[in-house]
Amino acid sequence: MLIAGMKELKEAIAFAKAAGSQWPSSMRMPDGQFVMTYDSGEKAPDNEVLGPVAPRGGHAGMIYRGGKLLAEWGDVGRADMTFSVAKSFLSLLAGLALGDGLIKSLDDKAGGYALDDGFASDQNKDITWRHLLTQTSEWQGVLFGKEDRIDHNRVVGLAVAEAPKGTRRPLKKPGTFYEYNDVRVNRLSYSLLQVFKEPLPSVLKRRIMDPIGASADWRWDGYRNSTVTIDGKPMVSVPGGGHWGGGIVISARDLALMGLLVAQGGRWQGESILPGSWTDELVKPSPVAPFYGLMWWLNTDRRQFAAASERSYFALGWGSHIVWIDPDNDLVTVLRWIDRKQTAGFVERLLGAIGR
Repeated sequence: MLIAGMKELKEAIAFAKAAGSQWPSSMRMPDGQFVMTYDSGEKAPDNEVLGPVAPRGGHAGMIYRGGKLLAEWGDVGRADMTFSVAKSFLSLLAGLALGDGLIKSLDDKAGGYALDDGFASDQNKDITWRHLLTQTSEWQGVLFGKEDRIDHNRVVGLAVAEAPKGTRRPLKKPGTFYEYNDVRVNRLSYSLLQVFKEPLPSVLKRRIMDPIGASADWRWDGYRNSTVTIDGKPMVSVPGGGHWGGGIVISARDLALMGLLVAQGGRWQGESILPGSWTDELVKPSPVAPFYGLMWWLNTDRRQFAAASERSYFALGWGSHIVWIDPDNDLVTVLRWIDRKQTAGFVERLLGAIGR
């Protein structure tokens, strides 16, 4: 685990520091619009913010190799919005639900577990848990005031759109078409809440974050209109990102702990936190979108980062927030508030520094 060149490592970190996100620290544009919906090109009423929006900190990062801290910079203890990294946390909770027997199989129809009629329509009745987790569900409906149509034709990563984002398109059979759609991810979150019958932040804290030694500073905010009643108790259904506010607000240090847990096969200090083989399941390429697993981005054909190993995988959030797990080089790297377009340069420099 020796570093080939400390000078090269320092240069990689300096490169990352100089490549900070250009998002305003207030998270608001001059006209007051939330920067996330502005970046997405959304107009009223689609861009209505439903959850809290927190001012952001500066760029920060951490690098672990062989489970040991190699380097850190910036305020790694500051809790910030993390956007779609929350999706990767949802996948960990889905693994717990499967391990607990609350979900019998990922290929079961999600409607069979629902406490509402969200899967009753002809379009939705055949949607499985796997479809939801691979963003191939084509779920149709309105959830907490947001219609699935808002994210039709959305371009994220390697997707290709045929029309402007938000343009309604004909829906396809569940499991046959990939679309990055935050309304559908929120449907997954709501469905998981219905099987746990316990607020997801509580499950995450008790089952994962506390056992791995996370701080008490992280939180998972819902929407002002996402309180539901389950078994007679009011509970907040939390979103799988910060698209319309809310989501997971967390530090780089706590993100790194999550990344280390996943990199170690779901085990922590000899104890199984996640069900056996679940971390292998997370990174199986979707047949429809081979660059995507179960709410984790893959480096299939090295299309995310050409310099990174093909077995690398990522929790990614707009802004950008990155948890990069590289099994071939035994690396877990966290980047907060970095310009996504410049991340490839950091990846190349870090791998050059460790002499991979």
